[in-house]
Amino acid sequence: MNALESMKLYFNRAADRLGLDDSYRKLLLTSKREVQVQVPIIRDNGELQTFVGYRVQHDNSRGPMKGGFRYHPEVDLDEVRALAALMTWKTAVVNLPYGGAKGGLAIDPKTFSPRELETITRKFIDGIHDVFGPDIDIPAPDMGTNDKVMAWIMNQYGKYHGFSPACVTGKPVDMHGLAGREEATGRGVAIITLKVLSRMNRKPQQTRVAIQGFGNVGTFVAKFLSEAECKIVAISDVSGAYFRAEGIDVSAALRYTHEHRGSLEGFTGGTKISNAELLALDCEVLIPAALGGVITKANAASIRAPFVIEAANAPTEIEADDMLYERGIFVVPDILANAGGVTASYFEWVQNRQHYSWGLNRCRQELDAIMGTAFQDVWDAGKEHKVSLRTAAYMVGIKRVRRAAELAGIA
Repeated sequence: MNALESMKLYFNRAADRLGLDDSYRKLLLTSKREVQVQVPIIRDNGELQTFVGYRVQHDNSRGPMKGGFRYHPEVDLDEVRALAALMTWKTAVVNLPYGGAKGGLAIDPKTFSPRELETITRKFIDGIHDVFGPDIDIPAPDMGTNDKVMAWIMNQYGKYHGFSPACVTGKPVDMHGLAGREEATGRGVAIITLKVLSRMNRKPQQTRVAIQGFGNVGTFVAKFLSEAECKIVAISDVSGAYFRAEGIDVSAALRYTHEHRGSLEGFTGGTKISNAELLALDCEVLIPAALGGVITKANAASIRAPFVIEAANAPTEIEADDMLYERGIFVVPDILANAGGVTASYFEWVQNRQHYSWGLNRCRQELDAIMGTAFQDVWDAGKEHKVSLRTAAYMVGIKRVRRAAELAGIA
């Protein structure tokens, strides 16, 4: 089942609970606009190469559309459609004044020089600059892109429309970006984790956490949860997983990755195990923070953690999600758990529109408040309708988008 089919299945489960009729289902599932543009460049070796860039703008009932630009070899239109729709539900779940969008190019950025990547990005913006902007659709970083790419986007957009830092988020701090944006997704995951523990009357000091993935998100999750006195018993990256029953020294692990180009390879602060073994560890909280589709029908029965917090996008396959729910395992879905990133992007957009910087402390306080309220909304919906937190999150998001569409007037 591909990403688009999965999104539609989750949508329809929630829509069934809401009693949404077929006409509204079609309205809310149909993208507002889909753009496909030609992106030709001259490679450093003199070769002409042409790529196809996509931007899918799913819904703007609640405000300008929001979503990342992804550079990855497997990007295709169906994937971008699914991700754009997910952004609509995600922004609605955390009650941001946004709709959803997504875009990308089917390229492997590691195979291009910095000059080539900059040229590709600027050519891409040449093709779509008139369909996005601060009041229409605000891009952000995603897989394969970063703050430098966002700076190129802002500069290229400005050549057509003048100085407009709010046209894109995730920019470098020195170029009107947000202090705290880098940590925001991981901080949001940590906030949600602590909310779950509190709701279930569990103390952080008595909570063992296993984190699959030690990249940008996983490192900040580990940092914030260890500071909250949770015991981080396992971490991992592509080199493998590292387990220590007494708790891993997260500060030492962070120093190690800083000294070894972001890799945990050779880390001696824990016993090396496989990533598969990490997923099956005896712990209270499991946080998949790396790739999608890591919890499957084949390994769902081996999951022992009573709480799974989805820091990655779509880490749990549908059949596995059903199995975990039947076993009484709480899964906090990605559209809630990792929404800290888009929330921080909202703060950056607001500050760019105001031409005034809040500062790191205020950004953290606002993030904590929004994530806490969103968790409460989803938890209450789950209890009221006796559904999983995933279905509850979709119900919250769909209900808000439908209401906005009705209030605006459809005809």
